[in-house]
Amino acid sequence: MAPQLVLASASTARRRVLRAAGFDPQVAVSGVREDVGTMTTARAVVVLAERKASAVAPGFPESLVLGCDSMLDLDGVALGKPASAEEAVDMWRRLSGSHARLHTGHCLIDTRSGVRLSRLATTLVRFGEPSRAEVDAYVASGEPLALAGAFSIDGLAAPFVEGIEGDPTNVLGLSLPLFRRMLNELGLSITELWRHTDAAGA
Repeated sequence: MAPQLVLASASTARRRVLRAAGFDPQVAVSGVREDVGTMTTARAVVVLAERKASAVAPGFPESLVLGCDSMLDLDGVALGKPASAEEAVDMWRRLSGSHARLHTGHCLIDTRSGVRLSRLATTLVRFGEPSRAEVDAYVASGEPLALAGAFSIDGLAAPFVEGIEGDPTNVLGLSLPLFRRMLNELGLSITELWRHTDAAGA
């Protein structure tokens, strides 16, 4: 019998990505601290993913616990979730017409064996040049305040993203191709964790 998949994240986008791909994860929010000091963006997201998974794992024996964390890196500066509407507007001022790298750290812990894997996925995002009125309206919607880098490719900001290079699901906070490879390293096939429902009932 396949182990239960536990998502150590409060992100509705990550849960949505997993469910759309056939999984039915249990969600357990870690509540860990998110200070990372002077780490690079790429290192910071992996460390935070490890913290999340490690905090949740003890409560779920015989399970697979997946922790993830995402940040947008613009010219070496990490852009997480904006703390205010003003910060979201400022982020979009910097992102307009630019490209940035969306880094997502992944940590998968098999609590049956204690084996843990940590990996990084990176996708290049090219931004368009929304008008100030469009940015103001987007920020007023409240959506960017819950998103790393103040944007998503599956929400209201999608028309402001000109293109991406790399895995699109990574931009939503969880790289499905990387997750599949991590499962393979644990000796599991991704299909073993699919919900046991037919396509019509999924």
